[in-house]
Amino acid sequence: MNIGEAVRMRIIELCRQWDISINKLCSMSGVTQSTINNIVSGRNNSATISTIKKLCDGLGITIQEFFASNLFANLDQEIE
Repeated sequence: MNIGEAVRMRIIELCRQWDISINKLCSMSGVTQSTINNIVSGRNNSATISTIKKLCDGLGITIQEFFASNLFANLDQEIE
C-alpha cells in the first residue's frame, strides 16, 4: 500500500467512525467536495498536508491522530 491509498482508506475509516458522509466531512472541514471525492476515488493520490490538516480540524482531531493508524505502519517505499 502506498501513502495515497492509506490516506484514502483513513478518510473512509474516520467517516465510518464518526458516522458521517463524505459530504458532511466537506461541510465540517471546508474542503471542497471535488477534492475529497478525488482523494477517496483514487484519482488524487497526493493529498496535501494542508488538506489533511483541514480534515483533521473539521473532525476535531490532530494530525498525529490522523496518522496514528495501522494503515500507515507498513507503507511501500515510494522511491526505489
